[in-house]
Amino acid sequence: MRILIVTPGTRGDVTPMAGLGQTLIQQGFDVAIAANPAYQEVVTTSGCAFRELPGDMSALVNPAAPGTKTSPKDLRHYLAELGTYFDHAATGTLQAAEHGADLILANSVAPFAFDVAEALGIPSISAHLQPTEPSGQYAPMALGTARSFGSIGNRALHHLLSSAKAPYDGPSARIRTELGLPKRSRAATERQRRKTDQPVLNGFSSAVVPRPADWHENIINCGYWWPATDPSWSAPAQLRDFLSAGEPPTFLGFGSTEALEPDFLLEVAHRTGPRTIIQGAGEFIETDVLGIGPVPHQWLFPQVAAVVHHAGAGTTAAGLRAGTPAVPVPIFTDQPFWAAQLHRLGAGAVPVSFKNLTVGSLAEAINEAVGNVQYRQSAAWLSTKLAAEENSALTVAKFLELYRPSR
Repeated sequence: MRILIVTPGTRGDVTPMAGLGQTLIQQGFDVAIAANPAYQEVVTTSGCAFRELPGDMSALVNPAAPGTKTSPKDLRHYLAELGTYFDHAATGTLQAAEHGADLILANSVAPFAFDVAEALGIPSISAHLQPTEPSGQYAPMALGTARSFGSIGNRALHHLLSSAKAPYDGPSARIRTELGLPKRSRAATERQRRKTDQPVLNGFSSAVVPRPADWHENIINCGYWWPATDPSWSAPAQLRDFLSAGEPPTFLGFGSTEALEPDFLLEVAHRTGPRTIIQGAGEFIETDVLGIGPVPHQWLFPQVAAVVHHAGAGTTAAGLRAGTPAVPVPIFTDQPFWAAQLHRLGAGAVPVSFKNLTVGSLAEAINEAVGNVQYRQSAAWLSTKLAAEENSALTVAKFLELYRPSR
């Protein structure tokens, strides 16, 4: 059975899907992943075939510096860039599917994948890393807030935003026209899928996001899809030496967002301590501070005292898996939700506002988190809970068997 996973987005969107794909291959599926060129190695290392989605989402997720405001002109330019990015992704999705697929799994920002599947006459299933389905339990991720507007308010906002204009509306409409499909908006397609209780596979745990009672029965919390393992990888000697030279350091990194300048991160490191690893400021070493490049979080995070991050879905999951307390600094979309969940579960500090972020406020939060025994105990308990769960990718594999075509 040929599975095509469509995952426009940054590294944090691709790595869980590569881990899922690796397990699906072990279960006898033929898996290809469509992603941006920057993540080709992530895909191929997992054993999956790579299909290119032109573009680079990481270049579009760099926020304005703390304390600055985005002008209406800047916002219009950003939305235009997003529209172009998704237009290329839609074309890449069609080309990827033309290589051959029996079923398409699509993340939450690839609605055009459902149009492609419809034209090819094959099933398509949502595979999400965030709780995006309408619910009274939380506000829409697109609002970029952890605030709840009450059960009625939350559901009303979900339905309002699902009908609002989105950057992938144009690409979806174009693909439908090119493939000779009946005219139907992206919002109408989503409403139809929800009305008919189409499956949604969520790559996160109910221990972290309890399943809302108002979800339909085909919305399934599978558990986390952990990144693929690369048996050929080994840690750089400089990193191993740094870790063994003293007490566990603090990890400071903001993923693909490149949210903070290297000088800012260094100043934070100098005001906390006593030791810090910084990711995202280049590779360097100085007294008690080490700058590193890409390193698997599943290897590094169990060896640090705390993880300071943007609360992206993947980094949040990696910290929970390691049992390491977090200092979340959420910026946009789903990040405030995950940051609030970390604190609600007792595994992280009070989220630090990115908008008003200063060296002093971040340093204070880090020092408080490192010294808080309750954070570490709660994080360790959650790590044990996640480790005891059934292999989440196997859950997906069992579900997909229902769709295996007869030859």
